[in-house]
Amino acid sequence: MINILVTGSNGQLGSELKEISSKYSYKFFFTNRDYLDITNKQKILNFIKINKIFVIINCAAYTEVDKAQSQKELANNINNEAVKNLATISKEQNIKLIHISSDYVFDGKNYKPYIETDNRDPSNVYGSTKLAGELAMQKTNPSNSIIIRTSWVYSSFGSNFVKTMLRLGNERDELGVIFDQIGTPTYARDLAKTILEIIPQINNLNAEIYHYSNEGVLSWYDFAKEIMKMAKKGCSINPIMIKDYPTPASRPHYSFLNKTKIKQKFNIEIPFWKDSLDECLKVLGERK
Repeated sequence: MINILVTGSNGQLGSELKEISSKYSYKFFFTNRDYLDITNKQKILNFIKINKIFVIINCAAYTEVDKAQSQKELANNINNEAVKNLATISKEQNIKLIHISSDYVFDGKNYKPYIETDNRDPSNVYGSTKLAGELAMQKTNPSNSIIIRTSWVYSSFGSNFVKTMLRLGNERDELGVIFDQIGTPTYARDLAKTILEIIPQINNLNAEIYHYSNEGVLSWYDFAKEIMKMAKKGCSINPIMIKDYPTPASRPHYSFLNKTKIKQKFNIEIPFWKDSLDECLKVLGERK
């Protein structure tokens, strides 16, 4: 039996891993910040030794993009310092480490889908701390460790764009949604399944980076339109520009991720975004 530690288990990805865990022949230890402080290296090490952990899936992250602008230290502790701790311990204890990163490590000025080796230049504090975590992990360089960058994550759990649109679709007759920010949503359950299926295949000397999101490319406007269509909400969606919806943290205009590397390396198929949205709405009981 392989023992797996999942950090950030109350988040969207952690919750989806918990939801599907019974289908896999692993023993899981689901933790959150109240149960295991991953910014405390000694506590992590003790937990790993006591429970004979073989794999760590680090879903823990500070993800409040706008708040990160004013909470830099907190964001850095979780997105960078904690990752450094996990990487150091993974190297010392010969543990597989899967760390989740973000498309926000890019500046969004590309003209073609981002590959793993493209220049990283985050445009906000959140992205900078996620990049710092990547760099810390690569510098420590535990074997059998991978970084998975993902984008626009949603789920039937937690707070996310899909659930917000469904709520607003019931409350309003019309809604403005950004049309000049391009990327691809990621259904957290798809990513969770992929992670658990590739664990036996992870065998590398140096920390590797992979990209994962659902297939296809769209704007937030397109995404909102399809949510309302599938859920048969009467709310009209109007296109607006990023400049017309100012936020404390700037967002990349273009963050479409190229998934060729992960598909070829692990021989996986990635669902089309509309199919995954359909599945999530069924889980939520909102597919009409």
